[in-house]
Amino acid sequence: MSGRSALEAALLRDRWIIGGALAVAIVLSWAWIVPMAHDMYGAMSGSAAWMMTSDWDLRHQTLLFLMWLVMMAGMMLPSAAPTFLLYAQVLRHSPDAQPVTPQVYAFAAGYLAIWTIFSLLATLLQRLLADALVLSPMMKIKSPVLGGALLIAAGVYQLTPFKRSCLESCRSPAAFIAARWRRGRAGAWRMGLEHGLFCLGCCWLLMLLLFAGGVMNLVWIAAITVFVLLEKLLPAGRYSGRLSGVLLIGSGLCSMLAPLLK
Repeated sequence: MSGRSALEAALLRDRWIIGGALAVAIVLSWAWIVPMAHDMYGAMSGSAAWMMTSDWDLRHQTLLFLMWLVMMAGMMLPSAAPTFLLYAQVLRHSPDAQPVTPQVYAFAAGYLAIWTIFSLLATLLQRLLADALVLSPMMKIKSPVLGGALLIAAGVYQLTPFKRSCLESCRSPAAFIAARWRRGRAGAWRMGLEHGLFCLGCCWLLMLLLFAGGVMNLVWIAAITVFVLLEKLLPAGRYSGRLSGVLLIGSGLCSMLAPLLK
């Protein structure tokens, strides 16, 4: 087998191994999210039964944290997959003699570490909101004013230069990899952390919109996931912040004014 053929075979093998691992992780995440969301708005006798408690002890708080973590994995991994696959391709072409797959897994672990921290903070925020009696039993902000304010805040953030900067980094994985390149698994972990921080800067307020629509509302979960995916991957995605920002601000104002118009 020629050198070129061997390289092409290795690249194909990398895509299958890494793409397959990502696909399994995404499918498993959604296989956990969908039944729980369905049960949440149903009998709450199945996978969401643990939420029917007034005693939020360590076990229930851990389950809540895992719920957020699985949601973040299911929502963010699809849009991060192209970066992981491109990173594997760059590694295969580089003179670094270390195995490709472990370095990609280290990169992905660093990325997910950022969203693990976010999931922990979201769990703490949810418990604070629940203790303040701001959330409904469906884990949705009860006040139209507060819900509208969250929508407006997310809309304004979509229009900020910081959001655009983070989005451009997520939309340009080749430029990110070239600028942040580090060798070895420790370097891959560090690159994953940095990529995760850019994605967090891009999407954190969008994720908090789950409190406006219901944390386990499957329509909101799917809509935010699709929006994040299109925003990062479509050629016109870089302009989505302006339109989405205006729409979110308008929706927030309607939510705040709706009680006054009744």
